[in-house]
Parts: sequence; C-alpha cells; structure tokens
Amino acid sequence: MMSVSFEKPSADKAVLEGAGAFTPRFDANGLVTAVVTDIRDGELLMVAHMDAEALALTIETGIAHFYSRSRGKIWKKGESSGNFQTVHELRTDCDQDAVWLKVSVAGHDATCHTGRHSCFYRLVTKRDSNAVLEITDNERHFDPDTVYSDGGTK
Repeated sequence: MMSVSFEKPSADKAVLEGAGAFTPRFDANGLVTAVVTDIRDGELLMVAHMDAEALALTIETGIAHFYSRSRGKIWKKGESSGNFQTVHELRTDCDQDAVWLKVSVAGHDATCHTGRHSCFYRLVTKRDSNAVLEITDNERHFDPDTVYSDGGTK
C-alpha cells in the first residue's frame, strides 16, 4: 500500500505553478514522463514513464521506479542488473505533467539495458537524404546477455 498519495491537480494556474501540494497531471493513460539525469555531470540517462504507484514508490523509497508500458507493470530500475538509481532530487515542470530525477547509479554505473551508461548512446545524422544512427558510446559496463540471462528486466 502506498503511503504517498496525490490530490487532483488544481484548475487554477497560479496554484498549479506555485509552492504547495505536488499534484502531478497524469495523462489519459495515467502516466507522467520522467527524465533521468546523472547527479554528477547532468548527463541524460533515460526517459521513461511513471504511474501514480511508481511515482509514490520513488518518493517513498528514494529508488527510481517506473511503469513499463511494454510489460504493463511497475519496474524498479536495477532490480535485475543491480544498477539501482538512487534519487537525489526530484523536480516537476510548471504544469506538473513531467518529472526530472537527478540520480546516482549503483552497480556497474550503467542505466541502459545494452550495458551503456546512458540510453542515449546514438547520434542521429543526415547522410544524403536519409536519417542514420551513429554510435557515440560503445563502452559496455556489463554484458547484457549475462545479466539478463534469467529473463529479468532492466
């Protein structure tokens, strides 16, 4: 059972944008976007989604939890890999429909299920008339085939 609960967001813009109760504005699917950066250097690590339960668990435990749209369930980041994300700061945007987590990453210091530090390891460039991907970080901090061999999740 969650001990953190959220009130319905105010229709009053001044209330929504001011100090006071955190009243996240979940979308039609019950989710808010979560942007995750490294507390050390600000590097963008991942973008995910949270439902009310994942957001409450994150606030309660200080460990990042997300909602996996593909699996349809709560996902404690690092549960299989050991790369837990400890939340040092949680912010919300002006209309409270997105959150920003500043985290430190335990274990292998890798966030991506591919074994990389960040999920944003590719650069999109234009070549001729095509958009192509270029890998900018090919350093693997762990072997995903070994870590996830039991069918575990990220």
